Amino acid sequence: MKGVHLRLYTYENRKHHGLPVYEWLLDRAQKLGIHGGSAFKAMAGYGRHGQLHEQHFFELAGEEPVLVEFIATDEQTELLLQLLAAEQLPLFYARLPTEYGVVGQA
Repeated sequence: MKGVHLRLYTYENRKHHGLPVYEWLLDRAQKLGIHGGSAFKAMAGYGRHGQLHEQHFFELAGEEPVLVEFIATDEQTELLLQLLAAEQLPLFYARLPTEYGVVGQA
């Protein structure tokens, strides 16, 4: 099947409507019918401002990068991006065409 690999980048301590952004994203995506999503905490990273975020700096505690990703249809991806725009939630994202499926027998 063909679809979209959507990758959204945030930080562990960012909140939206009282929830960590990654939790809010997973919840909203599920409500939009996206079948699966994952959040991954990075060991280190930097963004467009060039500031390095790492776990071992005490003053940056909770600022570790978090990647939230989904495999979805084009329509589901558009709905999620429109929701983020309506919520005025600024997130860097990468939208990649992908082929997906399940291998083997269950």
